[in-house]
Amino acid sequence: MKKSYKIDVDCANCANMMEDAAKNTEGVKDCSVSFMTLKMKVEFDEGADVDTVMKNVRDNCKKVEPDCEVFL
Repeated sequence: MKKSYKIDVDCANCANMMEDAAKNTEGVKDCSVSFMTLKMKVEFDEGADVDTVMKNVRDNCKKVEPDCEVFL
């Protein structure tokens, strides 16, 4: 399953750090973050609980970029 989320991030480098953090979250198969469109596209592992995974993604993103936001 793939879903798209609106994000708030200040720079392209921060968006890259968010993408890496999301990709390293359990339950995420793949992720891409676009600074230009302020969107995060996430592909989930089969059988993953999307809500729980996205809360973990947001937490992991805030560890690398405290000022970012992922709107769930």
